Amino acid sequence: MSRNIIVLGAGMVGVSVAWHLARRGHDVTLVDRREPGLETSFGNAGIIQREAVRPYAFPRDIGTLLRVLPNREVDIRYRPTGMVSAAGPLLNYWLNSGGERYARIVEEWASLIMRCQDAHAPMIEAAGAEALVRKGGWLELYRTRKEFDERLQEAKENHERFGVEYEVLDAEALYAKEPHLAKGLIGAIHWTQPWMVSDPGGLVQAYARSFAEQGGHVMQASVEEVQQVGTGWRVKTSEGALEADQVVVAMGPWSGELLGKLGMNVPLFVKRGYHMHYSAEEGATLNHWVMDAEKGFLLEPMRAGIRLTTGAELADLDSPPQYKQLAAAEKVARKLFPLGKRRDAQPWKGARPCMPDMKPVIGPAPDKEGLWLAFGHGHQGFTLGPATGELLAQMMDGEEPAVEMAPFRVDRF
Repeated sequence: MSRNIIVLGAGMVGVSVAWHLARRGHDVTLVDRREPGLETSFGNAGIIQREAVRPYAFPRDIGTLLRVLPNREVDIRYRPTGMVSAAGPLLNYWLNSGGERYARIVEEWASLIMRCQDAHAPMIEAAGAEALVRKGGWLELYRTRKEFDERLQEAKENHERFGVEYEVLDAEALYAKEPHLAKGLIGAIHWTQPWMVSDPGGLVQAYARSFAEQGGHVMQASVEEVQQVGTGWRVKTSEGALEADQVVVAMGPWSGELLGKLGMNVPLFVKRGYHMHYSAEEGATLNHWVMDAEKGFLLEPMRAGIRLTTGAELADLDSPPQYKQLAAAEKVARKLFPLGKRRDAQPWKGARPCMPDMKPVIGPAPDKEGLWLAFGHGHQGFTLGPATGELLAQMMDGEEPAVEMAPFRVDRF
């Protein structure tokens, strides 16, 4: 039965939810204050990460914590105010990042990650977006044997348990693939399954156009209020009110604030990140997406130039940008690869919506019939958007989802 559905949020997750619902014949309106794909989905590393079967855990070893404490590292920075305001969720994040808890979370998380490419593929085809997607994987670079060997052991386990595929590159093989990287690297892991996207925001926009071609409606407006009215819902926006049978909240880091107005307290916190595009010095080429694993940044040869993306900044969502982390990453990156001039007028800043157990929220809102949730994907919203859309659409149509969804319901908190 066709229903009238409003999807709030036009990032990768929201667009994917809307796309799947429209494909099933529902009348869907996608609402966002900006055009699709211009917030968090715009600024990521552009990797559909089939290998990412373990979510990013909070550091628990003393060595890492002492290293991070001075707040000068490339991979992790923090603002004291952000740490205080998110103290509860961060404590639970730390508790969930080891032992039996983390082992269980990995199994549940991997059930989503293993679907990512099968979910993206039909959307890429329908959107005619093949030119944006490059297959062949990316490189994780290492300088020290200890770190390399530990990661290789984890890669072996991930291959055996979750079908993750990879190749081990010694220094000679690495430099054959990337001759313009600085010397001193001992090798790399070539994750061979992932797909790389040369314009992440552009892929979301292509999916949004495909959604519109299926009869979906895109509305650029700010969401001011969401109300349950009888058996349906009313959404007040800056461009007028909308009414629908059902509403999906897929607003990424802004989801918690909206749900708070509906009496739902979700322990969402953010990890912020920055990027900048560069030219390459004359004669230098970067052939693959590469991650400096021991420093914590990525370089990606994208349409707009070579994108440098930083690690995580633990801060409040709306705190003013602070570019020291990006500057520190750029300093190290210039030693790794001959970057040229900056291409952007100013750095991009975004925020990853995170939950304390590292798993997204996907499913119905308890005691609010017709309200559905899809947010909290952390570092992997770009990877998991289409799988989330597919699974949520199955749930909304009363079908048995392809994955056990109880671990992702909001009432787990």
